[in-house]
Amino acid sequence: MANPTTYFGWVMPTTTDLVTDLPADFNVFGQGVDTSMQDLLGGTTGQILSKASGTNMDFTWISNDVGDITAVTAGTGISGGGTSGAVTVSIDTAVTADLTTAQTLTNKTLTAPKINLAFNAQTGTTYTLVAADSGKLVTSSNAASVVITIPSGIFAAGEQINVQSIGVGLTTISGGAVTITSTGASAIAPILRARYSACTIICTASNVFTVIGDIS
Repeated sequence: MANPTTYFGWVMPTTTDLVTDLPADFNVFGQGVDTSMQDLLGGTTGQILSKASGTNMDFTWISNDVGDITAVTAGTGISGGGTSGAVTVSIDTAVTADLTTAQTLTNKTLTAPKINLAFNAQTGTTYTLVAADSGKLVTSSNAASVVITIPSGIFAAGEQINVQSIGVGLTTISGGAVTITSTGASAIAPILRARYSACTIICTASNVFTVIGDIS
């Protein structure tokens, strides 16, 4: 009596089958093989077999869109790559600007850049600048006189802070424990000349500042 094989269910003759049974057994066996292998038929040049489902021997022909990549080489501005397995490439922040992180650009030409100024509005009569004021416009608005103090050990050479007096009270730039130079009547404590006058405080060296603008 014929019996099925383990994996594909093809019916095979047994050693006890009569000779007269063999033609029928081999016919059943051939039909089983033909049915199992029918998905392997067809296809065209360049196509590859892909599993159509989780069923055994269920394949379909698809175009080979995987390609024959043998290596991924990281070029200028890119890091990573590899010659086998799953490889990853990333931006090399040492030579390429990354818009998602804070970076310092050195010796780069910016053509028609747009820089939006941030603001820090102060309404009291005294205010001490903080590191976050670098590059901002600090406004002072009060009916009485206002004193803005530059602290020591906060700003580095090249940093700038803009100040504008928008209140009736005039604003004085005080040195505190730093050195200030200016063209004001009191060079070490310049005063913004009038309401809406403005100046720029420039750190020229450690704890050394120059104040330029509409001062008296």
